[in-house]
Amino acid sequence: MKILVTGGAGFIGSAVVRLAVARGHEVVNLDALTYAACLDNVAPVADSPLYAFEKADIRDGAALARIFAQHRPDKVMHLAAESHVDRSIDGPGAFIETNVNGTYEMLNAARAYWVEAGRPDTFRFHHISTDEVYGTLGATGQFTEDTPYAPNSPYSASKAASDHLVRAWGETYGLPFVLTNCSNNYGPYHFPEKLIPVVILKALAGEPIPVYGKGENVRDWLYVEDHADALLCVLENGRTGRTYNIGGENEAKNIDIVGKICTILDAKRPKNTAYCEQISFVTDRPGHDLRYAIDPTRIRTELGWRPSVTLDEGLEKTVQWYLDNEDWWRALQGRAGVGERLGAKA
Repeated sequence: MKILVTGGAGFIGSAVVRLAVARGHEVVNLDALTYAACLDNVAPVADSPLYAFEKADIRDGAALARIFAQHRPDKVMHLAAESHVDRSIDGPGAFIETNVNGTYEMLNAARAYWVEAGRPDTFRFHHISTDEVYGTLGATGQFTEDTPYAPNSPYSASKAASDHLVRAWGETYGLPFVLTNCSNNYGPYHFPEKLIPVVILKALAGEPIPVYGKGENVRDWLYVEDHADALLCVLENGRTGRTYNIGGENEAKNIDIVGKICTILDAKRPKNTAYCEQISFVTDRPGHDLRYAIDPTRIRTELGWRPSVTLDEGLEKTVQWYLDNEDWWRALQGRAGVGERLGAKA
């Protein structure tokens, strides 16, 4: 099977690329190499005869047409997106351009290729999205695939729009698609602007560890390699036109995540004081959703998939990876916005 993966030099995309190649699939990695992308993320498979790279922007329809015609993929996994909520608050335009207009161009190119190929039933456009499109939960309840969309940030609104475009291309033009909405990912190669890598790197630098508000926000944490496994499972076995929510079954408050990381670092890289003493509570970001939680019943019952990595195991592995790969993250720290407080201008 040949898979065209967009955003394959990013965090989740690169995990998909590495796993797909390891399983013997041909992979074409299409990435514009924007600020959060890093080709080092796919270095473990870069020399494989199963791997090819195309530097291109998903908003460039002509480039997409060429790539489809040249590589003739069996399936598409569309992961390319602007994904940092804080950046979407400061500059929402980039999120509309990439997540909405870029998905529109991908759908047009995929449809044209599919039609030219004779509308094969085996073709599939897999759109990878987020649970943030559902908005926020209270203290109880979980998101299901039938939860109404209620996005609260420019990022989640742009992803909701892209989800709707995919559905429309399926209903109107018959384009075979599957759609997945995932919970918060973490793990190796996570760009150092999201909560878990920020905590690790601020702690190691001896700097204040910023926690929004009182740290009461709850997320369902999904280890990125588990997510990649789930995505390939849906791509190969999911029902066309179906949505699958992918969760880690690991709910935790942000402050508890921070505390767990500090405890792991106390054991792995001890210093004179406990890392938790570096925690600093900062002004919350605008529109910060209180709680996300995924009901994974559909993917578990229909496809037999569930996560294999517990939160404690995943955090241990993640912290160790950052300790072992200092060259990787130090090379990224000079990029725009890394290490700065973003999303505070509203």
